[in-house]
Amino acid sequence: MSNLFVRKATGMVRSWSVFDAFVYAFFSINLVTLGLYSFSQMYYFEGGMVNALIVSAVFIFFEVIVYASLIAIMPRSGGDYVWQSRVLGGAVGFILAVTGWWFILWLWVPLYGDMFRHIVLVPILGILGAQNTALWFAGTQDGSFVSALITLAIVSVFIALGMKTYARIQKFSFYGGMLGLAIVIILFLTGSNAAFKTGLDANATALFGAPAGVYDATVTLGSDAGAVTPFTGGGLGLAVFLVLPYLVFFNLWPNWGATLYGEVRGATDFKRNVSGMGWALGATTVLGILLLYSIGKTVGWDFYVQAGAAWWNHAWYGADVALPVWPYPALLAAFLTTNKLVQFLVVGLMSLWWFGWCGTVFLSSTRVIFAAAFDRLLPEKVAEVNERTGTPVYALLLMVVPSILVAYLFSYNIANFASLTLCSTLVIAVTYLGTTISAIILPYTKPDLYNASPVAKYKILGIPLITVAGVIFGGFLVFLLYEWILDPNALYGIGYSINEAGLKNTSSLIYMGSMYLLAAIIYFGFKSARKKQGIDLDKVHAEIPAE
Repeated sequence: MSNLFVRKATGMVRSWSVFDAFVYAFFSINLVTLGLYSFSQMYYFEGGMVNALIVSAVFIFFEVIVYASLIAIMPRSGGDYVWQSRVLGGAVGFILAVTGWWFILWLWVPLYGDMFRHIVLVPILGILGAQNTALWFAGTQDGSFVSALITLAIVSVFIALGMKTYARIQKFSFYGGMLGLAIVIILFLTGSNAAFKTGLDANATALFGAPAGVYDATVTLGSDAGAVTPFTGGGLGLAVFLVLPYLVFFNLWPNWGATLYGEVRGATDFKRNVSGMGWALGATTVLGILLLYSIGKTVGWDFYVQAGAAWWNHAWYGADVALPVWPYPALLAAFLTTNKLVQFLVVGLMSLWWFGWCGTVFLSSTRVIFAAAFDRLLPEKVAEVNERTGTPVYALLLMVVPSILVAYLFSYNIANFASLTLCSTLVIAVTYLGTTISAIILPYTKPDLYNASPVAKYKILGIPLITVAGVIFGGFLVFLLYEWILDPNALYGIGYSINEAGLKNTSSLIYMGSMYLLAAIIYFGFKSARKKQGIDLDKVHAEIPAE
């Protein structure tokens, strides 16, 4: 079997602790980047935001159990790809994992770039007095594309430095970001709505050239755009559940580091895996509720929703806007003071949420690409790792180079590319469904592997816990996919439903279909080529590689 893989062992080094994995999971469901970005776009839903946060966390906890179990059973670099290919077969594993972890992550780059400009560049430039530059980044297509390019440069450097160095960056960002969030929450809890109105009108005009009366104008524009989402309420019926397919753009990812656990010490400890991902999910949910409550107290919940509606109605449809920058809560908190140093401190510390998180766009993906190359499904060069840092450099290049083109298409909205936002979540959810099916059947299809693991002792009424959790989480994923693809209420705009303009989002359907087709072509092409070389990839996928 020694010639099945590129070499006898992957060469990956277990350089992360379980705490490092927890911080990575915590940043993956990032309250400040993905969370606030998503909340601001969810202004037209009738279900309560807090209700949806709690309900989604309950379902996602079963995801944590599924992935913690698989990690403990088979802790390998490549995660979803390795599990699916060993349980469901090489074709399913490669096509689902490569599309979900490689191709679709190109689309995440302009999204990370968009958050970079709104959370880091625009607030800092505005406070430093560079109004024109701040507005250029905030409101132009050129600014969007440049933000994506800067994001690519930062991310590439972080990942090239290796897992050990990135863990240090994460921890620094974690502690600094948490301090910034504490200051923001305190400012909101100790402020008043009257003080906020005064601070907003003064600072928005001084820093970003907003017209006088920006608060009242934003209320009008937001209301006209259809801002209705309540803080709580909507019941546990359809209204709240219809919020979930949009909300999970933010919190479906506590397992984002699952592809890295071949490089995490103690990864076979099921309880520690559950604890790391579970605490990340729980802490983020609680912090999210606290932050939203504090925003409601001083900014006013209705105004917060109206501000998001006004901004996105402007960004998406070209409507008028009073506040010419995204209504970033940390910036709004900074408006409660006129002290420039305090303002800079607040937005500077809060920017660490982005810097600690940005590596997630490629870090997990490079391990899936590496694992596929190690199984000889890509050129062997892609499976090489830098001896000093342990980074699969060529796998990183396969993420970076195509992302430049995708960022260009997205930033300039060529072929309606900017409408693909939630498509980036849908494709990964399909990958997760493949892994969840693998988890459900693994105890029955690979009993020796399962029974030898620490997970085998956990059962519910005699049924393996991994199977029970998989059925629950799998059902949740099926619900999400139904809503995204068929979208009977025309709420998400990425599937088969008719949108406001009377058209289906054909760009989304074509893009997703082309990505799956590309993955299938690569798989069957390499399988045929390897067969001619005397290598049977079915035998490769019957073996588990050694780290």
